[in-house]
Amino acid sequence: MKYFFLSEGWTVSRVWGTQGLWNVTAWRRQPDIQRLNLCIIERDERLWLHQVEDAVLMVEVRPQADTNGLTIGHVVLKRLMDAEKVIERLCTSFATCQLGHFETERSIE
Repeated sequence: MKYFFLSEGWTVSRVWGTQGLWNVTAWRRQPDIQRLNLCIIERDERLWLHQVEDAVLMVEVRPQADTNGLTIGHVVLKRLMDAEKVIERLCTSFATCQLGHFETERSIE
């Protein structure tokens, strides 16, 4: 598995796999991307940990809502983390575990 942190209010857009841009028809399914119940807080911003399958190489993310054109349009995450890097990151940040139901959508579009 691979991992990345994503700021609250951002969502996954396009996904690239081992054969290029993820093709739902060819793979016959969506890529396996799940938001986990763990986030770190940096400068009053929640960064949620996401888990992706090994076939995923890059993930494009974007804000869920444009706030008067003041936000970044999209970002491509090219270096996904392994479990060791996630643990290292959690040990250097304030981490909190969120249990229960979430108010935000957990699946990709």
